Amino acid sequence: MPRIFFALLLFFAITPAFAGEQTPLAFVQWIYSHYQGSDHGQQGVFLDKPSEVRRYFAPPLADRIIADDAAAARRDEVPALDSDPFIDAQDWEITGIAIHIDSQDARAAHATVRFENFKKPQTVRLDLVRTPAGWRVSEVTWPGDEGTLGGLYKKQPAQK
Repeated sequence: MPRIFFALLLFFAITPAFAGEQTPLAFVQWIYSHYQGSDHGQQGVFLDKPSEVRRYFAPPLADRIIADDAAAARRDEVPALDSDPFIDAQDWEITGIAIHIDSQDARAAHATVRFENFKKPQTVRLDLVRTPAGWRVSEVTWPGDEGTLGGLYKKQPAQK
């Protein structure tokens, strides 16, 4: 019994310290771990609750996403973000995920994520910031002329 108690005490003492030291790479790997395979076999990232949005996005961007979702629901319309921001699609069959941290300092990092979706090469860039809750996405840039996640909300006034 004392060994079990000691093991549990050690686990709870180490776990918060480890969670607070998560790297940008570990955070991005955790996000994309939800997409291995197809949308029929994996969950992806659900952004259907404010708490889930805040789990992935930095406060200014999270606030815009949450406000737009609420306003769209009141109008019975589709929100500005109508696909998964991390894969730039609604459906997926993701293979070959490669994550590279392009730059990093104590408060910010930039990541490039390459993968294939239905055998088509895709690249998504993530800007990350360190918040009191850990690393969060402050911007998502999609390939070509598709723009940015934050840009979706600059096209319209902030909803309250």
